[in-house]
Amino acid sequence: MTSSDAIWTQTYLTAGAHQIFIRRSPDVEGGVPVVHIHGFGISGSYLMPTARLLTDRGANLVPDLPGYGRSERPGHTLGIPALAHTLLDILDALGFEKVILVGNSMGAVVSLEVAHAAPERVHRLVLVSPAGGVHNQPLRRALRQLATDGVRESPKMARVAVPDYLKFGPINTLNLLSELTRFPSLERLLQVPVPSLAVIGSKDPLMPGPKRVREVGTSSPDHVTVVLIEGAAHAINFSHPGELAHVITSWLDDKEIVDDPDQPGLTRVLRLPRG
Repeated sequence: MTSSDAIWTQTYLTAGAHQIFIRRSPDVEGGVPVVHIHGFGISGSYLMPTARLLTDRGANLVPDLPGYGRSERPGHTLGIPALAHTLLDILDALGFEKVILVGNSMGAVVSLEVAHAAPERVHRLVLVSPAGGVHNQPLRRALRQLATDGVRESPKMARVAVPDYLKFGPINTLNLLSELTRFPSLERLLQVPVPSLAVIGSKDPLMPGPKRVREVGTSSPDHVTVVLIEGAAHAINFSHPGELAHVITSWLDDKEIVDDPDQPGLTRVLRLPRG
């Protein structure tokens, strides 16, 4: 599961009313495209460590959503429903009828919106650190959680994230973070209509603890699997790409999800009591 950057192409495409910058790996015969969706305030570049490890599954796509990274900046910050609509426009522009969505943080929320709005377009859904909801309220609490997460992430993450956040701007960041705190991510996950995998880190201050996840999970459908990676914070796609790719691959192949001893972090499946 390795991929040289030499096989990736970088280009722009028109999706709806927006010019979108994308990174794409080659198609794989019989494979389902894997689309990686970034969090708020940051481009898709930090998702590449995991995307590089999944190129044998199918074409991997890592876009910058409108207003982020190298994509066109619209006249106003797009909210979560508009970003989900744009993601569907991106799939249409590429001719992807059905995909695997791998979203991190806000990208998980956008992916959830797509799965609810157009479940026939989503083969499977992977939600990595799906932020939002009561655990992040009020806004000042979410800001403290972000600050705490900043010191828990790899120092290398700052070199990727800080330029993106500065470009996105503090006002846009606050506006979108405020919307994210009001989004009922956990409740939406428990009503999701497609097979879904949620991956959370034990050191992620933006996520509820495993005990609370199990409590809410009493009403979750059987097609929702929750995995905890010990030692990971919020940006698992960047800090623990090998372990995350191993978990995703095992789940896609309907194999038992166990820890990869050769990768940092310790993976365990959270057993959700079904009510």
